[in-house]
Amino acid sequence: MKTSFRNQLKGKVTDIAKGQAVSVVKIDIGNNIKLSSIITDDALEDLEIKEGDEVVLLIKATAVALAK
Repeated sequence: MKTSFRNQLKGKVTDIAKGQAVSVVKIDIGNNIKLSSIITDDALEDLEIKEGDEVVLLIKATAVALAK
């Protein structure tokens, strides 16, 4: 599959918190770095994502902000 996303990180699904409409999927990308992705429950089912799966995070953002 070709994509325009240039920021791609491979990782393993470590946890899924399924909600009423969206799910939080936690992914370990190595070096003790864990990221989360919020996707619809429909997408979770369509992609058949489960704990232990190897996935690719596709990141396209206009801004990433942090505050303390």
